Amino acid sequence: MDIRKVKKLIELLEESAVSEIEIKEGEDSVRISRGMSGNAAPVVGVAAAPVAPGPVLAAEMPAPAPSQPEELARPDGTVVESPMVGTFYRASSPGAKAFVEVGQTVSKGDTLCIIEAMKILNQIESEVSGTVRAILVENGQPVEFGEPLIIVD
Repeated sequence: MDIRKVKKLIELLEESAVSEIEIKEGEDSVRISRGMSGNAAPVVGVAAAPVAPGPVLAAEMPAPAPSQPEELARPDGTVVESPMVGTFYRASSPGAKAFVEVGQTVSKGDTLCIIEAMKILNQIESEVSGTVRAILVENGQPVEFGEPLIIVD
């Protein structure tokens, strides 16, 4: 799909009261949605043609996520949730230092992690200042919309 068409769709979305639009053109599809906050930029994604999955071997199955300790089941701090479906990363690249560690003090606006969605790296920033109490997701793990990622006291 031509990028000019995508830009025009974004302009149409911004000028209307519509919050989301999805267009399919052959095997390509584009979904553009406006965030609930007034100053959020539209999210644009282009999906590739679906690929038939092959057989999954037991060795390829992801390990189950460790169960949360009893104290984390009911967090006292601010829970930073995933704003989208994607893959959670603690650092900007595989060899880089993690953005935050448990016990580290963060300020409002500091980058806590990255969520990769459709080959776009989205930095997740802290909404509050405080201390990182827990990191609830493993590096490289897929996350869902609204899934708790990090707890900041």
